[in-house]
Amino acid sequence: MSIEILVPNLPESVSDATLINWHKQEGDFVNKNENLVDLETDKVVLEVTAPESGILSKILKDNGAIVIGGEILATLESSVAPIVPARETTTPVKKTQAHNVEDIPLSPSVRRLVHENTLDPSGITGTGKSGRLTKTDVLEHLNKQVQPIDIKQDVLSDPTPETIKPVELTSIASNLRPEQRVPMTRLRAKVAERLLQAQQNAAMLTTFNEVNMQNVIDLRNQYKTRFEQKHGVKLGFMSFFVKASIEALKHFPAINASIDGNDIIYHGYYDLGIAVSTPRGLIVPVMHDADQLDFAGIEKSISNFGEKARAGTLTYEDLKGGTFTITNGGVFGSMLSTPILNPPQCAILGMHAIKERAVVENGQIVIRPIMYLALSYDHRLVDGREAVQFLVTIKECLEAPAHLLLNI
Repeated sequence: MSIEILVPNLPESVSDATLINWHKQEGDFVNKNENLVDLETDKVVLEVTAPESGILSKILKDNGAIVIGGEILATLESSVAPIVPARETTTPVKKTQAHNVEDIPLSPSVRRLVHENTLDPSGITGTGKSGRLTKTDVLEHLNKQVQPIDIKQDVLSDPTPETIKPVELTSIASNLRPEQRVPMTRLRAKVAERLLQAQQNAAMLTTFNEVNMQNVIDLRNQYKTRFEQKHGVKLGFMSFFVKASIEALKHFPAINASIDGNDIIYHGYYDLGIAVSTPRGLIVPVMHDADQLDFAGIEKSISNFGEKARAGTLTYEDLKGGTFTITNGGVFGSMLSTPILNPPQCAILGMHAIKERAVVENGQIVIRPIMYLALSYDHRLVDGREAVQFLVTIKECLEAPAHLLLNI
């Protein structure tokens, strides 16, 4: 029986997808639920699996093709019994590189890297969950294999001009100034589009403040071991900022709102986006109903987002919506920045690196761990007074964590 392999239904906000890579060729036998092809959209990479076991009889869309929901990608001739490949005999056969690629569970982005660079995934150490191979693992493996050009050895070892062939000089010189033209990924194109949209369509302004992190650090150091033992997740700083942001949003609902034409939509819920940097680009998974989560629930959600982002398994539901965003440039060493809005949200909080600084307390100069905070906001909806007081509220909650624990 012939079965059509279709592009899955895409969300309303996504009009089409790009076919990245076929993992099977015409005539290959495939098992039920085995991944056949990867499709890249503006937000995530989708895996299209085989609905039944059978022979992939006809491929209708090639790599790089633009497809829409419901479009036919290929046809499959289903069969009851799987066809046993010829190499499966009673005598053990050494696995080939292609065999390893299919056997080891890989995310779409990792599988594509392995395929393009003809790598053996079994020879790469995975650092993901349960030893899973991540894209970072593959890139580090590739970097170790790259041999830098030794200019002194290749060009200057013999200074006699006539001993150097012009062809060799041209080849080496071109390697000194390499260029590579590659098409922009759909995710990068969407990020560029949204950031440009934010700058063109919003009256964006940024206000700054600083927060003494000493009490948060002391509280975290005191309870982080017991917290991890009880909840199975580490206690980080982000959960404190999420809690503080929610308290501030409750006091200043305009910052949890958005503009729709000539209307203002005040959201009665708190869906916080947490910006995550991935090899594919910037992604903002959304923590829905964050006000209903305790510290452990927030940390588990953030940890889950990080694992999914590295493995390339974030879903549309993970990225859908959002009323306020937090971004942490401090993990990369950023001291100060002006984050750009994530439309249609009207505000975004920027965290930065914690540094010890000399501050004055009760007339005395003391050393304290200080972080600069930045709040970018849409001045069309949020007044400067509200923005400043919002940031001050976050500062007060963090400098006196009892506010968060006692809900006062």
